[in-house]
Amino acid sequence: MSRSGAFCPKCGDEFEPPEDRPALPGPKRDSERVLCDACYFEEFDLVDAPETIEVRVCSQCGAVHKGNRWVDVGADDYTDIAVEQVSEALGVHVDAEAVDWQVAPEQLDRNNIRMHTEFSGVVRGTPVHEQVSVPVRISRQTCKRCGKIAGGSFASVVQVRADGRDPTDEEVERAKTIAQEYIAEREATGDRNAFITETNEIDDGLNMKISTNQMGHGIAKRITAQLGGGYSDSKRLITEDEDGQKLYRMTYAVRLPRYRQGEIIDPEDGDGPVLVTSVQGNLKGVQLATGEKYEAQFEEGEAPDARRLGFREDGQPTTLVAVEDENAVQVLDPETFESVTVPRPAYLDTDADEVPVFKSHAGLHVLPAAESDDE
Repeated sequence: MSRSGAFCPKCGDEFEPPEDRPALPGPKRDSERVLCDACYFEEFDLVDAPETIEVRVCSQCGAVHKGNRWVDVGADDYTDIAVEQVSEALGVHVDAEAVDWQVAPEQLDRNNIRMHTEFSGVVRGTPVHEQVSVPVRISRQTCKRCGKIAGGSFASVVQVRADGRDPTDEEVERAKTIAQEYIAEREATGDRNAFITETNEIDDGLNMKISTNQMGHGIAKRITAQLGGGYSDSKRLITEDEDGQKLYRMTYAVRLPRYRQGEIIDPEDGDGPVLVTSVQGNLKGVQLATGEKYEAQFEEGEAPDARRLGFREDGQPTTLVAVEDENAVQVLDPETFESVTVPRPAYLDTDADEVPVFKSHAGLHVLPAAESDDE
């Protein structure tokens, strides 16, 4: 008679079964079928590993395909991604306890990595150890986003123009930078629908093709917030989706202000030239004859009729000869070097030996110091 009353159902040998434990719901584990240790470990695998693992990588932007979507990882070296996917693919036997493991990647070439893994644990009170090597292949493809860009896909157009003039090179470059920064911010939130398909500089401004209508609207809004002016929108029906929903392509027409900050204009209202200090909302500036603040009375986004005279950088330093009275001073004309009486604006420093002046058809005027423009 058996001392334990247990026989292995596979080999028939008598053995001492594991300690009794409560029955668990669900499928029985191997140890619950009570095989002897020899038979149990004969077919025991501590680790279940796939024959190979494929990591799908976008060859254009470097995104990695995970689950059913592409994810931006911002990496050139995909070893960490390979380690992560191998970790998710490996299965450890349910009977194993106190499991520990480590991995050593071996870069075979640009597209192939061999993952050498080593596992240890305890099964039926017996320490077990297993080594597994898993080949990982980096498969370079094109993600959906880069496919759209390559195919010229876009939903909106942002047009940058200026009122009554052509945008300057600086304004065009700034508009492009604003758009790029906006898209980068959206990308940083994980929005893979954010991209600029095409940017074209033309004689009278800039055209940008943007991925979505929402992105186009956001860019137009930000450009006018930073550069001034306003924008309008229009839509054109391009197709219908499979559910019969109409799809529109939006055009956002940005109109930069007629005048630029730092420009000198003459509203021809009898008060003389004005140095423009702000183009946000109503045009604001300072009157060169008196130093008083100027604000145009017009609807937001419009500009007053005025004669363009030049820019503050056209000013020249000259000698302050004398202060005549509270309304006038004498300076040297920078072209004729003759002493000329000019208006005395409130911002003039009467103790200065030299002052900047601007000469135009409206006469000679003292300019404010740069730091006092917005005071």
